[in-house]
Amino acid sequence: MSDIVTASKFKWSDLMKKEDWWSIWLGLIVIIIAAISKATGAFSFKAAKIATWGNDKIPSFLGSFDIPSLLISMVVLAALFAIGLKFMGEDVPKFLIAFPVIFILATIAYVFGAQATMKKYAEYAFWALVVGLVISNTVKTPDWLKPAVKTEYYIKTGLVLMGGEVLFSNVVKFGVYGLGIAWFVTPVVIIFMWHYGTKILKMTSKPMVIVIATATSVCGVSAAIAAAAASKAKKDDLTFAIGLSLIFTVLMMVTMPIFIKAIGMDPMVGGAWIGGTVDSTGAVVLAGEALGPLGGQVAALVKMIQNVLIGVIAFAIAVFFATKVEKDVDGPSVGASEIWHRFPKFILGFIGASLIFSFIVEPAIGVKETKDLLGYTGGWKGWCFCMAFICIGLESNFKEMAELVQGGKPLWLYVVGQSFNLVLTLLVAWLLLSGVIFPIPVLAV
Repeated sequence: MSDIVTASKFKWSDLMKKEDWWSIWLGLIVIIIAAISKATGAFSFKAAKIATWGNDKIPSFLGSFDIPSLLISMVVLAALFAIGLKFMGEDVPKFLIAFPVIFILATIAYVFGAQATMKKYAEYAFWALVVGLVISNTVKTPDWLKPAVKTEYYIKTGLVLMGGEVLFSNVVKFGVYGLGIAWFVTPVVIIFMWHYGTKILKMTSKPMVIVIATATSVCGVSAAIAAAAASKAKKDDLTFAIGLSLIFTVLMMVTMPIFIKAIGMDPMVGGAWIGGTVDSTGAVVLAGEALGPLGGQVAALVKMIQNVLIGVIAFAIAVFFATKVEKDVDGPSVGASEIWHRFPKFILGFIGASLIFSFIVEPAIGVKETKDLLGYTGGWKGWCFCMAFICIGLESNFKEMAELVQGGKPLWLYVVGQSFNLVLTLLVAWLLLSGVIFPIPVLAV
């Protein structure tokens, strides 16, 4: 991400000149076009999709994608982002020359991630990061490509679109059980890791501490991105946190179901444990399904309820850093107006999209139709994230990242924090779902 930049006083022109606001406008444009496309059927507005390959149905990666669809998606994304850049006063022609390469690299990452066997262990985010890192640490990122390396622009737009997927109806499905597991444990773990990282380990990079803490306690990559933007973390802090999260996500996804089955843990308790601790939503679903339909459903519900917190936690982090952390650096006077100036405005888009889909769209058109509409917007969100991970890799250097290790402190922070998360989540899941204290909820499987 970027270093801290002192924000200027708000002007109405900021609505058309600032990246945060354009991420909201682009997210809104995609949602509106997707809704029109779905409602009228006059045209298709679905992003290109890379199908799972390496199986009996699609043996080769050549059959996993449709080139015309990829070209259309590339043109749509290039046009949308170029519009914002034009209003922001950037060099649009240079962006348009470089953007196809970013999109092609993202496509390569998607293809790797869609391989039938590898898909079970590493999603596209991992491969996108690897592709970018390989280029930046070997041949180096060429100057002509840098106008399209817009990490934050892609991330923020993707997060606004993701907000629509965070539906409050998921909270209702699992009621107080899900709230107790997801909403009680999550802030406790963040606070614990913050104090452990800053007071015990005495890590110098406070944004790195909060990014790792948020990634550990909420949902890995997406939460890390939101926390990094809210705390104005450097891109290397975010890269390191995402790398840790992805590595341990794979380990936990594989080992937790095996352990749960080995000790004969109730699948509902086990599913809740997985949902509250495994970072990636996709990994949660896969690990939960290994316990059976009930375990899979509970794991997914807990994780989706936990995801609702992303916007709220990002908001809290932005306020905390403006009033407390940055106050210690910049001086004592940080008022409400200054908090607003520093606040990452795209979070308003995330929360707004969540509220609109939860309380307007879903009640108006129903659960099934809302899910179908999110299928349209979700594809575009995926491409935004994939390109962002490519850019993170392209902007990262192993030598610089090694300096962030600080004697292994970030690794210790993650290991100790995740261990605390595992113990606390299991305890709360058992108290709520074992039937010893509260009645066991009945879920349709």
